[in-house]
Amino acid sequence: MSKNFALIGASGYIAPRHMKAIKETGNELVAALDPYDGIGIMDSNFPQADFFTELERFEDFIGRWDREHDDKIEYMSIASPNYLHKSHIRLALKSGAHAICEKPLVLNPADIDELKIIEKETGKKVYNILQLRLHQSIIDLKERVAKELEQNPDKIYDIDLTYLTSRGKWYFESWKGKQEKSGGIASNIGVHFYDMLCWIFGDVQENIVHVKTADTNAGYFKLKNATVRWFLSVNYDYIPEDIKANGMRTYRSITVDGDEIEFSGGFTDLHTKSYEHILNGGGFGLDEAYGSIRTVSTIRHLPAVGLQGDYHPFCEKVLEK
Repeated sequence: MSKNFALIGASGYIAPRHMKAIKETGNELVAALDPYDGIGIMDSNFPQADFFTELERFEDFIGRWDREHDDKIEYMSIASPNYLHKSHIRLALKSGAHAICEKPLVLNPADIDELKIIEKETGKKVYNILQLRLHQSIIDLKERVAKELEQNPDKIYDIDLTYLTSRGKWYFESWKGKQEKSGGIASNIGVHFYDMLCWIFGDVQENIVHVKTADTNAGYFKLKNATVRWFLSVNYDYIPEDIKANGMRTYRSITVDGDEIEFSGGFTDLHTKSYEHILNGGGFGLDEAYGSIRTVSTIRHLPAVGLQGDYHPFCEKVLEK
């Protein structure tokens, strides 16, 4: 049977993927909220959905809908700015809906503990979009690593993670460029990569930050079965010249023991897969979010040590500037 959804953060970059997922899983969006009202994307998905720019009117609508209809609003999708996620998840649960929230779920591990209490009080669940766990190339890597670790449990893999996604000057004027709202670069663009690596190679045992600037974070992890040199940036200058020559503004690379893991494609349907997973009784809950949220929170509070130890080679690009 079709289920009713509400959506908070309907005009943001990632919101169309949530609308698409709701539609492709055969469900209905009945209400959406965003303070920005230039939201023609609604017409391509759910033109009949009620739309609000004020939280109070949205809350009032949700309450009235559930009082007046037998088909309740069962899920509330959250694609709002990161620092509002906890409050909006709380709203969903206390409204009698399950919450499906974008990454990062919250900014600090203590927020997860608080949400666990509200889950118990309301009997509703929180689901985190951890879409890389559903990417076929990543699933294949996890299966391969699991088999290899059966043969050699002490094996330590050598991993380089590089993710460059260029952003213009607008980025630093928006909430995304403000650490207190986004959590910083690592939280905003790195958290799902950290989740994926820990899901495959084990929890973080050592965490070192080499570079920490407004547009770049880089560092080193020791996981249970891997060492990871990582580099994240929204600065176009750091993209390799051959990538720039092809007119591309994004560069994504993960190497495991020197071999490139190909996962450049297959991203457009991952939100739909995530919704299918949740609606079929799966989904990734609060416990699955702990590791990556603890990692990004630690990065946020660690000082940068500079070019010491085993640092990512792209760190030298930062010093050259």
